Amino acid sequence: MNSAVDLSFPPGLYIVATPIGNLGDITLRAVEILRGVAAVACEDTRVTGKLLHHLGIKQRLIRYDDHAGEETRDYLLRLAMEQPLALVSDAGTPLISDPGYRLVRAARKQGIAVTSAPGPSAAIVALTLSGLPSDRFLFAGFLPAKDKARGDALAELASVPATLVFYETAPRLLDSLAAIAAKLPGREVAVARELTKRFEECRSGAPEALTEHYAAHPPKGEIVLVVAPPGRETAAQFDVDALLRAELAAAKPSQAAAAVARLTGGDRKALYARALELK
Repeated sequence: MNSAVDLSFPPGLYIVATPIGNLGDITLRAVEILRGVAAVACEDTRVTGKLLHHLGIKQRLIRYDDHAGEETRDYLLRLAMEQPLALVSDAGTPLISDPGYRLVRAARKQGIAVTSAPGPSAAIVALTLSGLPSDRFLFAGFLPAKDKARGDALAELASVPATLVFYETAPRLLDSLAAIAAKLPGREVAVARELTKRFEECRSGAPEALTEHYAAHPPKGEIVLVVAPPGRETAAQFDVDALLRAELAAAKPSQAAAAVARLTGGDRKALYARALELK
């Protein structure tokens, strides 16, 4: 337990980003906060304990994960009202597909000061490594585990004019690549794994080629998928007339144009005009 709280830190909740792999990525500000708070709320006390040991910090740790109930949250809120309390996840920036949203929301509602100390985030690291457009992107967390839900989620995002970023687990990578190939055909995909670690990798290409590679070389570690946005160059890879004819067999021209626009990223008005010609 930290015996001497740094009085320069007023009471409140301090959101602290921690390394996603390379411990050298910890910020000076993060170290200062972790050393100066009254306690640290964390997903796994063993994981955070190792980080603090590496930093030479002795600190009180309180487990706060996805299974934490209202009683634990209320206790942390009471603590943050009186003393500085840090919130960390096992790796990266808290709340980004990690616990903490309810705690932060409740703290703000109760008038507790909330401070965020920025730092590593796997989604941002993967985006910068991918070579895909980064001026506009959508982070969509983890893809659903079940096939239908995964396909529905991708279909819903197909027309979003932005690079898509997902988290994924190694055992589900092949299923997700297959779903991307089916629902977002023609898109370039980057698979980023083991980020900031010794065996960091960012491999990009068509989802079919990536599926073939990772079927032969089963991946390990945490994975980020980055998917190119729809665009004219994507639409050009399709036989648009064939797609429109297939849709027109059971749909009105407007509906067919909308479906093909979602699939290819093409211009809906132009596709509607072409659908009328084919009809």
